[in-house]
Amino acid sequence: MLSYLHAFHAGNFADVQKHAALTLAITMMQAKASGIAFMDTHAGSAMYDLDSERARKTAEADHGVQKLWMARERLTSTDWQPVLDLLSVHTAKGGRLKRYPGSPAWFRRFLRPADSLTAFELHPTEGDQLEGWASKQGVRVVRSDGLAGLLKQLPPRQPRLLVLIDPSYEIKSDYANVAATLAAAWQKCRHGVYLIWYPILTSGLHQGLMDEIRQSGVRKVLRSEVRLEHPPERGMIGSGMLVVNPPWGFDDRLAGMIEDIADADLLDVNHQLDWLVPE
Repeated sequence: MLSYLHAFHAGNFADVQKHAALTLAITMMQAKASGIAFMDTHAGSAMYDLDSERARKTAEADHGVQKLWMARERLTSTDWQPVLDLLSVHTAKGGRLKRYPGSPAWFRRFLRPADSLTAFELHPTEGDQLEGWASKQGVRVVRSDGLAGLLKQLPPRQPRLLVLIDPSYEIKSDYANVAATLAAAWQKCRHGVYLIWYPILTSGLHQGLMDEIRQSGVRKVLRSEVRLEHPPERGMIGSGMLVVNPPWGFDDRLAGMIEDIADADLLDVNHQLDWLVPE
């Protein structure tokens, strides 16, 4: 049931899209001084060695974050700078990236005294690695199912909320569970900003998630999808992000970031941005 390990996929094109959207949401929300409760429902192990046997077996980072990093001078959107600042800490000799930060590390990078971060992880191995990292970072780790755990934490004590929901979807029921959790969380904290990642598959399973969220009553849902120009015959052919209650102007700024990389010379993807559910 818990076989998925992100180390095989860390830094791939989906991570680039996911963490670009996450970083943009954080920096835009932090334009105001009031505290934010950050919650990461499927935190993983926080840091990934891109030279490890697992990472090299798939080499997905070579076609994702490594290409982004090597072409960083061509990026025109200034919203990439916070992303590049964190990645620069993890360079090795020769200019390539040695490590890739998982979502808890992206959250931690921007944590202010008024903010808090709760990272959920159920996988025993990933959870052990996460706790080892978190013990030095002042990050709270909860070893439980992140979807159920999120609802127990709402509403937060801080006046604002930013949640990342990104299960592996290795279990088909994850799609329905994510939609149901989002609807329940939105009822508990309607002003929260929720980021939901999902894989775009040849099977079309992700369409069920779209349908359920449309019918859930949740409003103001922005959808960003990147699809591979040369997709595999089976499996993941793209990556999607839903952003509930995005900050004003987020759509234009995210579009600018993804347009920077949506070409064959940088990342081999096409980008589509629309409103899944309007306000």
